[in-house]
Amino acid sequence: MEGGGNIVDYHGCEFFPERWFDRVVVLHTENSVLYDRLTRMGYSGTKLSNNIECEIFQVMLEEASDSYKEETVTAMQSDTIEDISDNVASLTEWIESWSPWVIII
Repeated sequence: MEGGGNIVDYHGCEFFPERWFDRVVVLHTENSVLYDRLTRMGYSGTKLSNNIECEIFQVMLEEASDSYKEETVTAMQSDTIEDISDNVASLTEWIESWSPWVIII
């Protein structure tokens, strides 16, 4: 991690050192969309309920906001394919502007 240039995909952040990250992205999904996604993935019962409750109470955004500087944390909506495409485009643009030596083909 110390060499930089890494992307970390994880469902928690309070135990990662702040110095590791220049940007922390929290993806949000509308509850009905999230419910349908998780159900299609086979989630049910407590696991489904816990995930929906975390989204309702914005647990991940609060955790990220408590763990990192305000300017480091970015929330992005992730309901539709268009949202996801927009997020990828925004993050790609940010990566390219942050580090000129990164080439994305």
